[in-house]
Amino acid sequence: MKTYIALLRGINVSGQKKIPMAELRELLSKIGLKNVQTYIQSGNVIFQSSENDKEKLELKIHNTIKSHFGFEVPILVLLPQELKQIFNDSPFSEEEKMKSYFMMLYSKANTDLVNEVSKLSYPNEYFEITDKCVYFYCSVGYGKAKCSNNFFERKLKVTATARNYKTMVKLLSLSAELLP
Repeated sequence: MKTYIALLRGINVSGQKKIPMAELRELLSKIGLKNVQTYIQSGNVIFQSSENDKEKLELKIHNTIKSHFGFEVPILVLLPQELKQIFNDSPFSEEEKMKSYFMMLYSKANTDLVNEVSKLSYPNEYFEITDKCVYFYCSVGYGKAKCSNNFFERKLKVTATARNYKTMVKLLSLSAELLP
């Protein structure tokens, strides 16, 4: 059994795409995922599976949610060590990191688009784009930022899902508890 982390994009935001976490845990357990846990309402799932193909797991979770709830939800499945690598690769200082956001990319963005977006600059906002993540820090707070997950999705033409520092730390902690 391997431990995985599934990140669901855009659920339970402003009353849109409502998925109760207890119902999601039960649903995912019924399709064969083991030790299913969720963290907060924003679509963070930790589970175990004997399946080695992350894309198959993404599709299985996606199709289950679509058939049960009736809407599409992009799913990103990562191994704990992949999430830890993304977390550790943050370019920010420890103080900045605690106020930063990790926008995990579902696919690698086109290099030309990355270069184009990397030239953009906004006061009090700093970001770095890698193959797997946009690291983002805004000294005045995410709610006042020009850049957002949607901004980077539009500019890079990829699907992404954002998590803050605290959520990343908790996901790493919860997934470590399930590791053999």
